[in-house]
Amino acid sequence: MSARPLLNRRLDGLGTTIFAEMSALATATGAINLGQGFPDTDGPESVREAAVRALRDGRGNQYPPGPGIPELRQAIADHQRRFYGLGLDPDTEVLVTAGATEAIAATMLALLEPGDEVIAFEPFYDSYAACIAMAGAHRVPLTLRAPSFRPDLDELRSKITPRTRLLLLNTPHNPTGTVLTAEEQSAIAALAVEHDLLVVTDEVYEHLAFDGATHVPMATMPGMRERTVSISSAGKTFSFTGWKVGWVMADGPLVAAVRTAKQYLTYVSAGPFQYAIAEALRLPDAYFDGFRADLQRKRDLLGAGLRAAGFEVYQPQGTYFITTDITPFGEKDAYAFCRELPERCGVVAIPNSVFYDDPDAGRSQVRFTFCKKDDVLHEAADRLQRLAS
Repeated sequence: MSARPLLNRRLDGLGTTIFAEMSALATATGAINLGQGFPDTDGPESVREAAVRALRDGRGNQYPPGPGIPELRQAIADHQRRFYGLGLDPDTEVLVTAGATEAIAATMLALLEPGDEVIAFEPFYDSYAACIAMAGAHRVPLTLRAPSFRPDLDELRSKITPRTRLLLLNTPHNPTGTVLTAEEQSAIAALAVEHDLLVVTDEVYEHLAFDGATHVPMATMPGMRERTVSISSAGKTFSFTGWKVGWVMADGPLVAAVRTAKQYLTYVSAGPFQYAIAEALRLPDAYFDGFRADLQRKRDLLGAGLRAAGFEVYQPQGTYFITTDITPFGEKDAYAFCRELPERCGVVAIPNSVFYDDPDAGRSQVRFTFCKKDDVLHEAADRLQRLAS
């Protein structure tokens, strides 16, 4: 056999995701898994029943339409108008995908050429790096630094070159919990217009902004409607992460470009679940308000436990993750700390260093998720008290 490596060199160094590694460690040790971000309870019963009803009625059991079922595309458009005042044509400006991860992949493959540069805020969700690499482009990180994790807009300007094709944003931001303000988004929009850049925004935590923070879609900014690809999904908002229903929203030509790439990935997915999510997006405001309030309460519950155990806690404005620092324990290597934590305390977490191109920037940071039952969070906090002693 040829000595040539089997793995495409663009993917060299990516390997198994940290989530798979740490979830396997949780299973092997019986530890509480506060690493991977999935809830341990299902979402609204009415939404689950809508999926069952679709299955029994024979809707979605065969291939759904390539762009997604009309009912869901209309519901997505209605959702954007209801919450953000954005008008979308459900036939040409909405595309249903296999979760937000496929939406990101299809968007990168469609819009990037080899040699293009993508500026992304680090730490970033690990699929960003893989998708940019598969497109043959180069990622240019803009580091969000503790304790505030706010973007340095002067540094952002300095990183824009003639090869910059797009800005890849995530707000509310995983893993730091930062929610970009309208002022920050306005400044970023002005740079995009000045340099004729596309902007891709991952907004899957759009309904999880806490303490009065407000999610403002980039597409609402002046001059951004025609150059922004907005991505979201149902998993984080309705606690059905296994259904993998996501969507792309953009001006018609941008959606057409993304659809061209998407049709050769999964083609279609989640037939009966699409009908259920169409109903979910029309739930009353009380659902969205209650969901946000409950997750904020869980954030505070786990945050208090982490502080009591001795962690430095960076209070997140959104998502369902808390970033901490292990320096108070005399530790500096978060990866080694997380590998040992299941044996030491029976808890699994994620080292933030895997989300950085510059691992030194997050070497002592550890991420915990709080989208779990209260008794699980209490038990995890109790176990972590072993570190304090």
